[in-house]
Amino acid sequence: MSATVEAQHQPSAPVQAAYSYCEAVTGQQARNFAYGIRLLPAEKRQAMSALYAFSRRVDDIGDGTLAPEEKRERLEATRDVLDRIRKGLVEEDDTDPVAVALADSARRFPIPLGGLDELIDGVLMDVRGEAYETWDDLKVYCRCVAGAIGRLSLGVFGTQPGAQGADRAPEYADTLGLALQLTNILRDVREDAGNGRTYLPADDLAKFGCGDGFHSETPASGADFAGLVHFEVRRARALFAEGYRLLPMLDRRSGACVAAMAGIYRRLLDRIERDPEAVLRGRVSLPGREKAYVAVRGLSGLDTRHIARRTVRRRA
Repeated sequence: MSATVEAQHQPSAPVQAAYSYCEAVTGQQARNFAYGIRLLPAEKRQAMSALYAFSRRVDDIGDGTLAPEEKRERLEATRDVLDRIRKGLVEEDDTDPVAVALADSARRFPIPLGGLDELIDGVLMDVRGEAYETWDDLKVYCRCVAGAIGRLSLGVFGTQPGAQGADRAPEYADTLGLALQLTNILRDVREDAGNGRTYLPADDLAKFGCGDGFHSETPASGADFAGLVHFEVRRARALFAEGYRLLPMLDRRSGACVAAMAGIYRRLLDRIERDPEAVLRGRVSLPGREKAYVAVRGLSGLDTRHIARRTVRRRA
C-alpha cells in the first residue's frame, strides 16, 4: 500500500481518540475477543473495537440493575444513536466516542449496521425475560445476539477475491456466532440461573431431568446434567464445523483472527465436556498461555488449511 493511500485512511485526531477509547473498552472487557483482533491490521482492529464497544453498551444495559421499562428506554435511545450513524449525522467532535468510532468504521467498511438493531432486539428479549421451548426458539435469540455479530464482523473482514462459495460467507459467519453463543450459554449456566435466566431449551432440560434449574454446585437429584452438557456440546461442535467453512474465504490475518477467537471457545468447550459440573462450580476459562497458543496457531494458518482441505474433499 502506498504512503498516499495510507494517508487517506489515517484518522483525524478526534477519531483516533475515539478509537483509542473503544480499544481500551475492548481490552478491559473482552479478553478472548481482544486476543483475536490483535492479529488484525490497525484499521480492521479499530473497526472491530468500535463494534465491540457499541455491543458492550447494549449488553450492559440488558445486564444492569435498572427497571425493565428504563432498560427498554435506554435500548431505544441506543437505537437512536445507531440511526444517527446510519444517516451520517455523527460529527467527529460528537461527545460520544463510540458513536464517532463506529460512524468512521461504517464509512470505511461495508458493515451491515442492521445487525446492531438485531442485537438490541435480542437484548430486549432478555429484558422481557423470554424463555425458549426448543432449539429453534433459542436459535432466534442466538442469531440476534451472536450471529449478527458474526455478520457485522464479516463486513470488516471481507472475503478474498474469487473465494469459492463466498456468497455463503454471511451464513457461515452467522453459524459460527451461534456456536460461540451456545458455548457461552453452557459456560454461564450457573451465573445465568443466579440472575433468574435459563437459556437452554426447555425440551432439552426436560429430556435430561434438569427442569429444576442450576442453583447449586451439584446437579439436582435424578438429573442427568452430564448428559445434557454432552448433548449441547455435540450441537455446538456441529455448528463450529459448519461455521469454520468461512475461514478459507478470508484473508490471512482476518482468518487468523476468526480462528483464534473460535479456537479459544472450542477449547472452552473441550474443558466443559471433560468436566461438565465445572460450570456449576465457577466460570470455566483458559489460561493466558493457552490463549496465546491458539492465537499463534491461527496466525500460522493451520486451521484455515485444515478446513480448506476438508472442504475440497467434500466437493470431490
